[in-house]
Amino acid sequence: MTPSAKKSLRQFVLITGMSGSGKGSVLKAFEDLGFYCVDNLPVDLIPKFVELSSQAGSRIERAAMVVDIREGKALNQFPALYRELVRNRNLSLVYLEASDKALVRRFDETRRPHPLGRDIPVQEVLRQERKLLRPMRELADVVIDTTRMNVHELRDTIQVRFGGARERKNMLLSIVSFGFRFGVPSDADLVFDVRFLPNPNYVPKLKDKTGQDPAVRRLMESYPQTKEFVSRVMSLLLYLLPHYLREGKSYLTIGFGCTGGRHRSVDLSERVSAALASEGYKTKLIHRDIGRA
Repeated sequence: MTPSAKKSLRQFVLITGMSGSGKGSVLKAFEDLGFYCVDNLPVDLIPKFVELSSQAGSRIERAAMVVDIREGKALNQFPALYRELVRNRNLSLVYLEASDKALVRRFDETRRPHPLGRDIPVQEVLRQERKLLRPMRELADVVIDTTRMNVHELRDTIQVRFGGARERKNMLLSIVSFGFRFGVPSDADLVFDVRFLPNPNYVPKLKDKTGQDPAVRRLMESYPQTKEFVSRVMSLLLYLLPHYLREGKSYLTIGFGCTGGRHRSVDLSERVSAALASEGYKTKLIHRDIGRA
């Protein structure tokens, strides 16, 4: 692969827009997607940063940078700089905006002054800011109006646009089988009790086996409740998991418990883990009590 081809693989996103429109939340969303993030990088340093990041051997594959009104007069350099950079780079410009009413409310709620000053009425400051940022808005590849968005919806928008469905499922799911006899896992976010299923422990030839043994799995498979349970649990999890992702969770622990943690919970946790993996989620399977008497 040639050096130029390597450079084209690197992805750079510049984030700008109105103060109070959610640039900080967007930068955090890019960080969650694995981007190297920089807030308020001076305009004249952007080309140098991009160049260094594009060199062979750089550990930065994707980067997101916020540049906004805090740059002051230096912001006038940005349009020409961006046009030059975008010629040979995988570069995107994201512009965030919101209605004046929404921005005024956000400043009131946070009690933070506008970067252009606190001695000017907010409405007038916003008018000035829109005028100064107009050239950047016209260059933007993506314009996002956050007026009616909450932080979770804004994060979700960035994940869909720049991460894709595969990235959105980049949450580790720890699937834990356990025995209620030994206590519920203290770190479990969700717990399912599978003691309603017939217990293989009472089948003499299966007593000393585990839920990983083919004979135990065949027995569990023979129960119609097993298939019905997995189907219903999967429907619930596939509904819940995107919402957990929107809330910013990067890992989730799901417990399946039976009496001793050797048969039913082991079998059911393996079935659900395989089903989640087939949906594109990263799973880690833990049989906490499988070796206990």
